[in-house]
Amino acid sequence: MEFLRFSGYTHVEVEANDNTPMMAQQVYKNTGVPFPVSQVRIYEGEPEGQLCAITGWASTEGGSPTTAYAVQIDDSSEGSAYLVYGGDYGVRLKPADSDEAWDITSMDQWGETHLVLSSEDDVTRAS
Repeated sequence: MEFLRFSGYTHVEVEANDNTPMMAQQVYKNTGVPFPVSQVRIYEGEPEGQLCAITGWASTEGGSPTTAYAVQIDDSSEGSAYLVYGGDYGVRLKPADSDEAWDITSMDQWGETHLVLSSEDDVTRAS
């Protein structure tokens, strides 16, 4: 994933890879400063949301963990939101209570190009 930060914008560019078959090429206007994240809450099929551990995923060594970041952005539908992004292969998620190491072959983990979350409450800053 390529992230170019210029004039208050973050450019997300991810080609399809082993972490995610999807691709992304989008530009977001930052309204805050990027910060590292360790967990996110997603709501796909979960009315209360599912807390997930998150890492960036890099092409290094055929795929490896790297830092995931979030930044507050302008969102035309919500007013503002949080862009979550990682390495050049996107981000990788797993259930927050999983002790499993990050692994591209794990059936309990999945990859995304990036996430856009509506609330700061859905993003946990890394310590």
